[in-house]
Amino acid sequence: MTGLWLLIGIATAGWILGLPRRVLLLVLALAWGTIELAHLVFPRLGAFFGGSAKGWLVAGGLAGLVIAYRAGIGWLRARAVPVEQAEPAPTPVQDTELDRYARHLVLREIGGPGQMRLRDARVLIVGAGGLGAPVCLYLAAAGVGRITVADDDAVSLSNLQRQVIFRTDQQGQPKAEAAAGAMRALNPLVQVTALPRRITEADADLIARHDLVLDGTDSFAGRQAINRACVAARVPLIAGAIAQWEGQVTLYDPARGGPCLSCLFPTAPAPGLAPPCAEAGVVGPLPGVVGSLMALEAIKHLTGAGQGLRGRMMIFDGLYGESRMIGTARRPDCPVCGTGLEGGPEAF
Repeated sequence: MTGLWLLIGIATAGWILGLPRRVLLLVLALAWGTIELAHLVFPRLGAFFGGSAKGWLVAGGLAGLVIAYRAGIGWLRARAVPVEQAEPAPTPVQDTELDRYARHLVLREIGGPGQMRLRDARVLIVGAGGLGAPVCLYLAAAGVGRITVADDDAVSLSNLQRQVIFRTDQQGQPKAEAAAGAMRALNPLVQVTALPRRITEADADLIARHDLVLDGTDSFAGRQAINRACVAARVPLIAGAIAQWEGQVTLYDPARGGPCLSCLFPTAPAPGLAPPCAEAGVVGPLPGVVGSLMALEAIKHLTGAGQGLRGRMMIFDGLYGESRMIGTARRPDCPVCGTGLEGGPEAF
């Protein structure tokens, strides 16, 4: 077809001569219009170019659509918000993270999205002792992005029978600092903040800056204070407790329908009924088992995997190798999260 070779020749010459794209398109359009006009007005001249009026019309229409599409894309690109001005996209998992967290990434319930939620999470661990030791290590190893560990105690020789995060040469060091150092050594990708003091009821603002709190303290008064602060901040609280051969784990979350500590234990136990570990004793691996369960529940809660312990309590008996689950419920007249709360239950 003479007309087709004519258009190819014009396009080639324009490319060699470096004609602007708009000029080249204009010349091609004029050539196409001449061929179409020849077919309509001078049939013999049209036959010289080849094809038919209908064929050249369809070809010109298709070419016009392609040109219009490309022009539209260029127009949109010119008006797009530059990347540096757009909302920053989530940082993808890096190569070092792919290798470190490979066993999480292949889990269907966690995968890449779950691992990124762990990386973006902010967790407060209260107590770096028997329960806190496995919690600190496992959450750091799991890649929880920002962890605050609070403890006002110092490492002592009697701790080392069960608090496996510490070493013999760390006696006398603040537990929060020593634990934070071990976590950073285990996983330098996480941000760890040591807080060498107690968490009290007045720390609701601090707790509100976190997504989850884990309580591994060993006194009822301390647990009550942490519970009240979490209720005020509307932050879920995973709590563990141990004594001798037994332990328990649950999730307190009244802001989302679960009970708080005071719903289950409204009054402190009578003297002598719940002595601390220093008096009653505790078998060394027990806090490792219960603390690991707390870390597991934290990972599930943060990633949305499985069924959590909101409204349930797991009780573990290490002496007889048994575990059982009991249901828990929020108490309407709870003085901390129920009708006894100042402002009434509508606070939730």
